[in-house]
Amino acid sequence: MSQIVLLFSGQGAQKVGMGKDWAESSDTVRKMAAQADEALGFSLSSIMFEGPDEELTKTSRCQPALFLHGLMALALVRERLPHLQPVAAAGLSLGEFTAHVAAGTFTLEDGLRLVARRGEYMEEACLATKGSMAALIGGDEDKVRDLAASADVDVANFNAPGQIVLSGTEEGIDTAIAKAKEFGIRRAIKLNVAGAYHSRLMQSAKEKLAVQLAAATVSEPVMPVVCNFSASVVSDAAEIRHSLECQVTGSVRWTESIQKLISMGHRNFLELGPGKVIAGLLGKIDKDVTVHSIDDLASLEAAVEALS
Repeated sequence: MSQIVLLFSGQGAQKVGMGKDWAESSDTVRKMAAQADEALGFSLSSIMFEGPDEELTKTSRCQPALFLHGLMALALVRERLPHLQPVAAAGLSLGEFTAHVAAGTFTLEDGLRLVARRGEYMEEACLATKGSMAALIGGDEDKVRDLAASADVDVANFNAPGQIVLSGTEEGIDTAIAKAKEFGIRRAIKLNVAGAYHSRLMQSAKEKLAVQLAAATVSEPVMPVVCNFSASVVSDAAEIRHSLECQVTGSVRWTESIQKLISMGHRNFLELGPGKVIAGLLGKIDKDVTVHSIDDLASLEAAVEALS
């Protein structure tokens, strides 16, 4: 199988030890870790490999950690399978930046710095606002939108059919959870998160990131990248900047993004990131697609064997 779509993980997938077995066995990964640590001015790799968990889960740390982990995985795949042809890329929220680096839109260092700033700005916005999020299971998309409007909160993620996330003020999310049954939603679960990601409460982060994106060098992607904000392919520099900026406060339209890739004729996907979160979502979106997930040395070797 020579043609495959690259998919990159979003915040929440991180785990202590991510990439450690790769660093122990690969000069390439060790060099990438050293390059990232130098670019950021702190040891991101030691937080990834050793923790502690409370440090890795900080928004300012887990975003660059997941970004770097995804690109480490891709580098190892490319070493082992030089004939593999990625035909498109996408990423869940933060993972969209990783997808753009994979497509050559940004260099690794430029992408890393953008992601590090994004994480810092979103962490600052979390601390400055009292926000929360809730996962809704078994709800119709239109009814979920109606519930969000009635509780004055935003729809953060359309992850998969029947799996949608709301985001907003603590009060608004509590109201939404209390009203969920009235809107035909089977379950509403408050999430243990630091704030209201992908909602209007992230406006300050959006504005600060826009300044960084305006100054960043943006090259034309070498393969199609489907963005979260519009669930469409973006290739123009202005369009890429706009979609990455709007994504901070806008909905992650993951279901539509995957459906867009499927409509382009793609059925084979490679998940690069911890925990098989994306594979789980793809199974709900379309049971007929093939997903290989890579998050450690064993899964890397299994995927390489399957794709050889």
